[in-house]
Amino acid sequence: MGAIPTQRETVSRASGVPAYARGHPQAYSTLVGSSLAPGAARDLVRAAFSEWTGLGLPGARELGGRLAEDAILVVSELVTNAVVHAGTDVDLVCRLEAEPDPDTCAVVVEVTDRHPSRAPRDGSFDTPYETSEYGRGLRLVATLADAWGVTYRRGAKTVWARLPARPVDEDGNSRDPWASGAPAPASLAFAEALAPGPRSTDHDRDWLGRGALSFLAEASDLLAGQLDEELVAALTGQLIVPRLADWCAVWLEDELGSRAGWDDGPGPRPARVWHVSENHIEELRRALEKDPPRPPEGPDSGPAAHPWPGAALGPPGAALAYRLVAGGRPLGTLVIGRAGLLRFPDEVTGLVEDLGRRVALAIGAARRYARQATISAVLQRGLLPGAVAEIPGLRSALVYEPREQGGPSGDFYDLFPVGDGRWCFAVGDVQGKGPEAAVVIGLARPWLRLLAREGYGVADVLDRLNQLLLDDATEAADAAARAFVGPAGPGDGPQTRFLSLLYGELVPFDGGVRCTLASAGHPLPLLLGPDGSVSTAAQPQTLLGVVEDATYVSESLDLWPGDTLLCVTDGVTERRSGSRQFDDGDGLATALSGCAGLDAELIAERIRRLVHEFGGRPPEDDLALLVLQAE
Repeated sequence: MGAIPTQRETVSRASGVPAYARGHPQAYSTLVGSSLAPGAARDLVRAAFSEWTGLGLPGARELGGRLAEDAILVVSELVTNAVVHAGTDVDLVCRLEAEPDPDTCAVVVEVTDRHPSRAPRDGSFDTPYETSEYGRGLRLVATLADAWGVTYRRGAKTVWARLPARPVDEDGNSRDPWASGAPAPASLAFAEALAPGPRSTDHDRDWLGRGALSFLAEASDLLAGQLDEELVAALTGQLIVPRLADWCAVWLEDELGSRAGWDDGPGPRPARVWHVSENHIEELRRALEKDPPRPPEGPDSGPAAHPWPGAALGPPGAALAYRLVAGGRPLGTLVIGRAGLLRFPDEVTGLVEDLGRRVALAIGAARRYARQATISAVLQRGLLPGAVAEIPGLRSALVYEPREQGGPSGDFYDLFPVGDGRWCFAVGDVQGKGPEAAVVIGLARPWLRLLAREGYGVADVLDRLNQLLLDDATEAADAAARAFVGPAGPGDGPQTRFLSLLYGELVPFDGGVRCTLASAGHPLPLLLGPDGSVSTAAQPQTLLGVVEDATYVSESLDLWPGDTLLCVTDGVTERRSGSRQFDDGDGLATALSGCAGLDAELIAERIRRLVHEFGGRPPEDDLALLVLQAE
């Protein structure tokens, strides 16, 4: 934590009054960084917001979402311009200020250039200095801040901006109109801020000379975080119009069409059409659809002339088409147009070409993510049972929350009939995540069912599954998983996959249910009695896939009406809040004892809710719990 800077009178361009004399400059906390690169400056702002939130400072619950993104964008823009264009190091101060309302706050950022290009006019130590014109960086600051200013001191120039928090409701949700009910994501607003305002030839030349690198850096950050190719296309339109062109269109091709040629494939589709005048968007779309861009004859991916799409859009002008290529694979075409020009300036064509490369990379990444998500969803559906069996005299409830929705996760569950009045259940957790874990689950779950239906007891099933994970099938699983995720890194080779498993057999009888179970390196199940008493229902044993000659034993108990058995994965017991875990001090048993008298569904939901509420952030691990309650 750095010291709070000395207050100094600074004229605000937005308000016209000293920024520190408005009645509420109480600073709670300050983080200071020196000699920063833009990326380090963004990290510093994120660290400041995280620290303030963790300290629970007044108004801290408003620090998420739009305010954090605004602050990061402003700081990144100012630092980028200072470092890239002025070629100097900077100091950054990020401060949280109180508002008159104790539940609200504002964030003030200060970026100080130790080698300013302009000296104070009167030679004084501390002089406000206003320029009649300011560049794109300060236009962005003016757009996002409620007040900002520039202070010149001897040997230093400081640009500061004050960003107010948007109000939140009782549940902590933002009431900012950009956060709900807006027609487009907040990132579209940032894209607009990157390229605001009307154009003129002089402004274009000035901006292209001083702001192009910063524009590309921020555009790269904005595009790199998107996992939807449609949103990438939408952001591209907001970035280009109106700064670089009057209109633009992004055409996307699917991979089949790219390989087969447009005559054989489905052809390109206009994913995004944008015009400086919204009234012309549909008209522009219809005109472009009549004459879609064609792939170049040769390998050249540079800009090519494109026919002007109809006189109804205004005076004719210049239009260019850029192929969007990533990894040698064409993904689509970016078309831009500007009225009243015979040709685009070389500076514009070069800048759009650089931007197009970033757009292509973002589209390629979004497609890879979508492909991975689709495959993962198919894998996940195949790894989990289609339905949970119903057992006479027993009610069951399940909570299953993979960390990556649609994912394959490392957790799995099963509850299935095996014949002769027997049912079996399993709750397991594979070391690792993703495809490798999915392959191991794909081996373990069918083997569990097969062995159980062959009549093997609980301990025998674990013995045989342990041997399966230690034999050549493990190498096959690793090979399949690595083929799925890509080439192995240096030193990577087949690895034994460890599996923790709680496995049991259920046999209903007149008045209750006989439960035989064993825990192999898994969180122990808990038994809740009708009176609220809680006890463990098994003994700890070795993980599966670790010791070749391990021998497993099982234990039996009777579940009488009102008895409840809770089975969880370590996503429940090891849920973190700072340095504490949910099960510290028998936390899970305490939570379960408070569920006496509830039915299975309510117990499952209550434990799930308590686990989520335990930490300030969403769970960082997969979460699964199974509740079995005798009726």
